[in-house]
Amino acid sequence: MNRTLPLALVAALAGTGAALADDDCRRPMSDWQPREAAAAHVAGLGIIAYRLGIDDGCYEVRGRDGDGNRVELTLDPATLALLELEVKFAATADPARYLPRALRQQPAAGN
Repeated sequence: MNRTLPLALVAALAGTGAALADDDCRRPMSDWQPREAAAAHVAGLGIIAYRLGIDDGCYEVRGRDGDGNRVELTLDPATLALLELEVKFAATADPARYLPRALRQQPAAGN
């Protein structure tokens, strides 16, 4: 009994981990854009990359935007489409640059 409970627990947790790991990029490497193209794409977004790596089959980029905020992007390696964006804003940062234009141009309440 003592041995079965830990084994059953490990089996149950392993099954849930597999369900959570579905955010991987599953593109054949022959379809991937080169790292230089990914770096140029990120630079075009106004981000200074200090790390460009591969995680779970996706390009993962860490860097800073023009305002000095820390950013982490996950890109599809074949299309360079943005899959995930995480921004850690500085205390004085304006997060408006990450909002769609329609939201940025709304007049203030009461005008």
